[in-house]
Amino acid sequence: MLAAMPDSAPSPVSAGGASPRAGGDACPGTLRLHRADDGALARVRIPGGVLDPGRADALLVAAERFGDGELHLTSRGNVQLRGLGTECGGGLAGLLTDAGLLPSAAHERARNIVASPLAGLDGSPSLAGWLAELDRLVCGSPAAAALSGRFLFALDAGGGDVDALGADVTLIARGPDALLRIGAGDEVFRVPADAAPRAALRAAEAFLRAAHGGGAAHVAAAAPGSGALQDSGSPASAASQDSGSSVPAASQASGSPASAPQVSAAWRVRDLPDDVRTELVRSIGATAGPAVHHPRPRPRKAAAPAPGPVGATAAVSVGVPLGRLTPAQWRLLTETARRYGGELRLTPWRGIVVPGPFPRQEAAEALRALAGAGLITTADSPWTGVGACIGHPGCAKSLADVRAEAGAVVSGEGSAATAAGRSAAGAEAGAAVGRPGRLPVYWSGCERRCGHPHGEWIDVVATPDGHRISHVRGERREPATTVRNDDPARLAAAVAEARAL
Repeated sequence: MLAAMPDSAPSPVSAGGASPRAGGDACPGTLRLHRADDGALARVRIPGGVLDPGRADALLVAAERFGDGELHLTSRGNVQLRGLGTECGGGLAGLLTDAGLLPSAAHERARNIVASPLAGLDGSPSLAGWLAELDRLVCGSPAAAALSGRFLFALDAGGGDVDALGADVTLIARGPDALLRIGAGDEVFRVPADAAPRAALRAAEAFLRAAHGGGAAHVAAAAPGSGALQDSGSPASAASQDSGSSVPAASQASGSPASAPQVSAAWRVRDLPDDVRTELVRSIGATAGPAVHHPRPRPRKAAAPAPGPVGATAAVSVGVPLGRLTPAQWRLLTETARRYGGELRLTPWRGIVVPGPFPRQEAAEALRALAGAGLITTADSPWTGVGACIGHPGCAKSLADVRAEAGAVVSGEGSAATAAGRSAAGAEAGAAVGRPGRLPVYWSGCERRCGHPHGEWIDVVATPDGHRISHVRGERREPATTVRNDDPARLAAAVAEARAL
């Protein structure tokens, strides 16, 4: 059954717009699909972005059997399938279940976990144990089924890359211990490393109690240091057991497990009232240990892995133009993983890391093949840092085909030389068209800005009259420049000029 609802809430940087809680949590999943202009959309959660070749094969089969054949990476390292038929629900659920990609019908939208994609490859510690355990615990908690599709866990290997994303619950590797961050605050709590996944789950359960209006007493009851999981941690049914269990396709296809708890009125930690959020953090700290001042990283640019070889060719990293992969590209990546190391890691920056290890010469050969397939393998690619929402014609809300527009700017189409001749500043910007900019740029077809990056970036939004270009720094934005729809050359130059700041 399809839900004709938007696939994300209005962006917090949007001008105006309704409260994101006004219409309920409409995040799509694999059981609750989103109806778009190009067909139905399914979002498959991939905890930590980690896929083995067999599951990667299954995703491609799903895309080709039920959808348009392409696989779209999201800003949380998940995969979207587009162009799905309206009657595909049961078949899609069955295929994904058989592949191990849908371990719990009740939790399929709650398994939002990002992890440092280079963990264990660049001298940082491996996060594989944390990732497997946290996913198992989430799928084993009936309470966690009430987490919204927007609630996010992050596992950071210590370098701050995914810590900077501002997840709701973040674990940071720090020597023999872990640091637990709640929301985007600068205070963290030190917990034993072997207890870290359980502490993260308990923090999420405490959030749910707070979000449901339970008050300080209920928040404190779910603090992460209060011992073994109690009523909220024991599986209530086979549909919510650990990640090794499977669920019959018939129950998954319904899209609404009857036993799922009521969804919270607050989707994320930042949605809580200030006093409730403060009490949530205080109560967790009361049992987790003393707070440590550890400011959340706020880098100017996203901490995406640089394309190319990683860690003396222990791995290779590639970017994916606009996050969209053709069947041929996906097959090449899957076969590369199958040959070297047996794993793909999808990143929150719409890239992919193949861990390897690669013999040095073979790493170079693999990168040449991936570059030949149209993937980003060097930092000087003009596609580096360029992103866009699906735009028109896939989305009815979009006012422009922003992917085509972004591609035209990257390729230098639109007569940059014409714009460059108007001024010295224009000439410098025109020369930059088709080359990577210092800042990332994200093209949005409407004010919702679905999938936009975090931190500092150039925001290009289609409007009825043209494109509005502004410089975003966290929640702050500089005064915008608007370029008319009938001046593509000036648009290309203005975007390049803004990215060069």
